[in-house]
Amino acid sequence: MQHFIRSAAVAIAIASSSFTASLATAADISGAGATFPYPIYAKWADAYKKETGIGLNYQSIGSGGGIKQIKAKTVTFGASDAPLKGEDLESIGLAQFPMVMGGIVPVVNLEGIKPGELVLDGPTLADIFQGKITTWNDAAIQKLNPDVKLPDTAIAVVHRSDGSGTTFNFSYYLADVSADWKDKVGVNTALEWPVGIGAKGNEGVANNVAQTVGAIGYVEYAYAKQNKLTYADMINKDGKKVEPTAAAFSAAAANADWNSQPGYGVILANQPGAETWPMTSATWILVYKKPDDAAATAEALKFFAWSYAKGDEMAAQLDYVPMPDAVVKSVEEMWAKDVVDANGKPVYSAM
Repeated sequence: MQHFIRSAAVAIAIASSSFTASLATAADISGAGATFPYPIYAKWADAYKKETGIGLNYQSIGSGGGIKQIKAKTVTFGASDAPLKGEDLESIGLAQFPMVMGGIVPVVNLEGIKPGELVLDGPTLADIFQGKITTWNDAAIQKLNPDVKLPDTAIAVVHRSDGSGTTFNFSYYLADVSADWKDKVGVNTALEWPVGIGAKGNEGVANNVAQTVGAIGYVEYAYAKQNKLTYADMINKDGKKVEPTAAAFSAAAANADWNSQPGYGVILANQPGAETWPMTSATWILVYKKPDDAAATAEALKFFAWSYAKGDEMAAQLDYVPMPDAVVKSVEEMWAKDVVDANGKPVYSAM
């Protein structure tokens, strides 16, 4: 169970096991934030270091922590699954752009239930995480799963304890499908959870669910896949049963207008479409438009440009969805225009 998390941490780079100058070279890129994209950032970082010799010192501490660190200027870039609003980007002086997309999945620990055998819908999921549904053989769950023998086991809710973009997108979806959730719990990176136990990061939720019979949690799909967790299928906005796949995540983003929001901050939850996975999310990078260390930001943008250009297959292997070519082109044009040094020149141009 711990193998994937340990191996991913090693893949980030030997230097990044500690956030100290003594262990990191001057050329290493520093970043912190979202755990949602950590598996793919680890994979990209390993390949990038082999190709360039430059490592990535990335702290997988949650979106809230990443935003705090970029604000404090202790890292070159922050990473968040909850996009900052235009006014916040403007007031802090940040550029924001999406790196990759993925899906959030409900994961459960139920004996005899295999991945994809259990089906849930949004309102039922909201009731579970509000503590209204407390056992697995509850009539609401049984109605969605007439052919599944559900145990009379207490439901143990596991949620994030840290500031989390995964939580933001999960709660955004629940608020969209449940008026009661919207009124009583709401949408945020950190919530006053009605029930359950908290765990840090997607890693922590995955581990807690794996170790607790009757548990349910929510994680980015790569964590479910790599840790061999049992995930549930979902009923989407069109009333169709869907599996969490790269194609289903892509379907959610098919009609997204990425330029409709400042910093490409488009929320992909509960999008229409028969093939659409309802809990799909992008993840964003934050850098200063006028960085104090232009050379460091240039190195970070080189890594992201390389990831856009060469990272699609690696992303697909972990069931992440690469950004569309048109979005990549727009982002790289934004870098050249907005991310500049003290003389007003682009710190890096991929054009």
